Amino acid sequence: MSSRFTKAILALGSNLGERNDTLSTAVADLVDRPEIRLLGVSPVVQTKAVGGPVGQPDFLNMVIAIETTLTPLELLQHCHDVEQMHHRVREVRWGPRTLDVDIIVYGELTSDDETLTLPHPRAAERAFVLYPWALLDPAARLNGESVAELAAKAEDFPGLRPFDGFDGSGSVAAAGAVE
Repeated sequence: MSSRFTKAILALGSNLGERNDTLSTAVADLVDRPEIRLLGVSPVVQTKAVGGPVGQPDFLNMVIAIETTLTPLELLQHCHDVEQMHHRVREVRWGPRTLDVDIIVYGELTSDDETLTLPHPRAAERAFVLYPWALLDPAARLNGESVAELAAKAEDFPGLRPFDGFDGSGSVAAAGAVE
């Protein structure tokens, strides 16, 4: 562990149980260490599952911005520990889960390591990560491109819906496009 703080973006998702409560408590659990400071929390969006088994319940997704003195692998372990606190089960790849926490970026670090690839290898294609991130930080960039522009081009963008705590209808595109 170093004493220098590095900014990181974490994506959180849940499609089992009390999804909104899980996300709220997971944020608190993730930043409940002196080595992690919360910088910001995005709005929550509701989405269909991308990949994995068909017929899964919808996901609630959000991102948080943190700064940390943990190394990338220490942060990954902490994310896995928080998933376990929320009874995450890894039986089927991209299957239903109580909580999923992914490190999207860790400072400017790039890594092709099997254990932790940075930036997250599929983040640039996933509106459920990009759109909340763009709402949190409209100037954010990933791989040199605007996160908002990447979100608008993502295949899953039309299916995003703002989440207000109810299961209402509507879509992000109807509520206002990413600028």
